[in-house]
Amino acid sequence: QENDQKKRIAAQKKLEKEQLDYQKKITRELKSQKRAISPSHKFNRPVINKSDETEDITESYDVFISHATEDKDSFVRPLAELLRAKGINVWYDEFSLGWGKSLRKTIDYGLANSRFGVVVLSKSFIKKDWTEYELNGLTAREMSGENQVILPIWHEVSKSDILKFSPTLVDKMALNTSIN
Repeated sequence: QENDQKKRIAAQKKLEKEQLDYQKKITRELKSQKRAISPSHKFNRPVINKSDETEDITESYDVFISHATEDKDSFVRPLAELLRAKGINVWYDEFSLGWGKSLRKTIDYGLANSRFGVVVLSKSFIKKDWTEYELNGLTAREMSGENQVILPIWHEVSKSDILKFSPTLVDKMALNTSIN
């Protein structure tokens, strides 16, 4: 019994260390991304004004987070909150969509006025029409000459899952939430 308890404690400590190491790795990667999108970088395109339905205020974002609702609790909301806490201006549906606002217009505004699109690719993401709409918008920006707009994160998906969904996304360097 005592030996089993020692094993459980050792396993728990090992797990805690792995989690801490993983957290440190993600923090380092986020710092690197923050440097890449710091305010010292100028936007190379004009900021599009919101329509009168979404007010007449011009706002730009560092990142737009495209994700499936099913991934909010496990990964996306903590990511959005962490980015915001680090001073990154984030377009995230829970921060940016307002009651009575046009969903499509608000998303289009965020897509057009964000320097980067963080795309959280998951099995749920692959199945949804809205996420495909958002990815298509970001892809169109890249195709029109903007470089490196899409910043993919693979969330509990394999290379073969992404390859079946979009062979061109496999070519992009991505963060992977499954790798410690």
